[in-house]
Amino acid sequence: MKRVLGSVRARATLAASVVVAVALAAAGAAVLLSLWTNLSEQAGTEAERAARTVATDIAAGESYGHLSLDDDDQPVQVVDGTGRLVAVTEDLERISGTGVDRVQPQAPGAVTDDNSDRDGDDEADDGDSLDVDEIGDASFSDGSATIDGDTADYRFATVPVEVQDKGTLTVHAGAPLTAEQEAVSTALTVMLIGFPLLLAVVALVTWLVTRRALRPVEDIRGEMAAITASEDLTRRVPVPHTHDEVARLARTTNETLAALEQSVERQRRFVADASHELRSPIASLRTQLEVGAAHPELLDVGGAVEDTVRLQRLAADLLLLARLDAGERPADARFDLAALVVEEAGQRAGDRVAVSVTVSGTDTVEVSGSRGQLARVLGNLLDNAQRHTRSSVAVTVRRVGEWALLEVADDGAGVPAAERERVFERFVRLDEARARDDGGAGLGLAIARDVAVRHGGSLTVREAPAAAPVATGGALFELRLPVAGAVR
Repeated sequence: MKRVLGSVRARATLAASVVVAVALAAAGAAVLLSLWTNLSEQAGTEAERAARTVATDIAAGESYGHLSLDDDDQPVQVVDGTGRLVAVTEDLERISGTGVDRVQPQAPGAVTDDNSDRDGDDEADDGDSLDVDEIGDASFSDGSATIDGDTADYRFATVPVEVQDKGTLTVHAGAPLTAEQEAVSTALTVMLIGFPLLLAVVALVTWLVTRRALRPVEDIRGEMAAITASEDLTRRVPVPHTHDEVARLARTTNETLAALEQSVERQRRFVADASHELRSPIASLRTQLEVGAAHPELLDVGGAVEDTVRLQRLAADLLLLARLDAGERPADARFDLAALVVEEAGQRAGDRVAVSVTVSGTDTVEVSGSRGQLARVLGNLLDNAQRHTRSSVAVTVRRVGEWALLEVADDGAGVPAAERERVFERFVRLDEARARDDGGAGLGLAIARDVAVRHGGSLTVREAPAAAPVATGGALFELRLPVAGAVR
């Protein structure tokens, strides 16, 4: 049960049902209120019409005894200015809501059939015309009344009327609310029956639609579970034929799987290549030691030392690559890149090929990061240039905007355009025919680019231009690093 309620389908269905339930409740309340208000206004209009009819008769001089007050559905009270009940509907047993609870006339003789009085009144009023201003505006109230044993709720209208020689009289007339109550009750019954059915339909439709919408997600989850179980990174999750978020999720998942597959494959190649590179110096060193153990006079100490140094350098390269792959962040020290280049070039003064250094624009070009790692990058670039140049290697340092630019140029054969990205891959040597002892393991440029990227920069290679301080046709390696403190 907990698992079902925790699913997206269940939460979506519950949320949709709650929203619809709240909307239906609000709409139902508004409909009932509007219905009751309209019907009450209709009852009020009917009550006002009855009150004005009686008021008109009174204003026309009709005696109290001859007023039309025998309607069983409309209770009527006539009250004089002193608050006495002077006329009332026949068979009225109880009334509330008008402010006058009495149901019998108070003044003896107020209700009479005396013809002389009626005739006198008629004569007095003969020829008088009805003034509409004698009947005031109506006010309304709710109450109940019992007529001939039948009790019901009523909407009462109160109308004042000014009559000569009688003062101000007040007419209370009511219209039954039974029909209105029945209409509201019927509407409420329909809502109580229809709303739950509508909610059930909404919940069912939401459940089915959500199930259909989430089916591709379940397919993706199932395929990911299968990939995890099989460890087969060549598999991909199905991509639905839509253009929605689920399709984008599937494509992103496949892109992640492809990147993960490439990373794993790269790691496998790295391990295989590292094992292959380590095997050669270790085997050579072992052979020399075994020969030396059996025949000390034949021990090649120089060769053993050379193999040991080569092995040590390879191990250091592999360790640095492992740290870079692990996401090691460089230090945040600030130093002068031009001074570092001058220092590194000075240590190669006795090499076969001299290194010339040019600092353009300013004497200092400050960068931030790991001085040791960037020295390693410069050393690898110089080693590569000295290995492939014919006669000279030139290093230029300058600032270009917010970037520090270091260029290492040689006059060798250069790097073919199709191979200018491949040279930065690990264990790649373009000259496969050359002996291993004549070069490195193919890790120098890969390390240099990884370090440059970790420092927020880049490392590229292109053909040396004519303006370079070497002959054209060679390789020009360009290292870009952000200047320390520059806002980019």
